[in-house]
Amino acid sequence: MRILIVEDDDRIAKPLAEDLRHQHHVVEIAIDGLEGWEYTQAIDYDLILLDLMLPKLDGISLCQQLRQARYNALILMLTAKDTTNDKIIGLDAGADDYLVKPFDIKELAARIRALCRRSAELNPLFLLMAN
Repeated sequence: MRILIVEDDDRIAKPLAEDLRHQHHVVEIAIDGLEGWEYTQAIDYDLILLDLMLPKLDGISLCQQLRQARYNALILMLTAKDTTNDKIIGLDAGADDYLVKPFDIKELAARIRALCRRSAELNPLFLLMAN
C-alpha cells in the first residue's frame, strides 16, 4: 500500500513511517499541508495519514481540497484535537477515520486494516493495490 503521512512533527512522522515500512508499505512524509497537496497531485496514494494542525495549509482544508478534487485515497486523521466537535469537523471534511494522539501503533494498524477491508468491499481492485 502506498501511504502519505502529512505530519510536521518528526518525533511522530519518522517512527510511524518506519513502522509502516516494516509492514511492507511504501511511505512518504510531507511536513506541511501545502507539501501534502503537492505530493497528492503527483502520486496516487492509497491512504493519507493527516494531522490537523499543520503549517501552510491545515489538515481540514487539505482534506476538503482533496475531496473536492475527487481524490479517492482513504484519509485517516491523526491529531491531538480530541473534542467531539473536532471529530465531527474532521469526518465531515471528508476523513474516513479519526484517531487522537497519542495513539497506540497497534490500534492504528488495526484501523488501517479495517479501512482497507471496507474499501475492498466497495472496490475489489483495492484489495490488490493494498497488498
